[in-house]
Amino acid sequence: MTDANTLAQRYIAIWNETEVARRSALIAESWHEAGTYIDPVMRGVGHDQISALVEAVHARFPGFRFALLGTADGYGDNLRFSWGLGPTGADHVIKGTDFAVLEGGRLKTVHGFIDQLPEAA
Repeated sequence: MTDANTLAQRYIAIWNETEVARRSALIAESWHEAGTYIDPVMRGVGHDQISALVEAVHARFPGFRFALLGTADGYGDNLRFSWGLGPTGADHVIKGTDFAVLEGGRLKTVHGFIDQLPEAA
């Protein structure tokens, strides 16, 4: 497995990318074509749907950025990391933990869990 922190940082970079063409390229590098993302709020299969999920987060929370919280860890083809989402330069108002399964060093499935979500979100 590639370094867990490197994989998690690449994943976070996708969620922070607002430029569609660049985001699509990052997704193509990091995800299998039929990769699946699922959390309590949304689900997507394949590059186009995953990009649309990212776009929806940017539309809902303009100016917010994701950040890796703590150190990612993993073993075999499994990856776990926590993240925060909030306005640039401010505390993270939303926090979560994601569990990913890799195949050939690329994301195959990501299951996201929301650890902190304000009522207003």
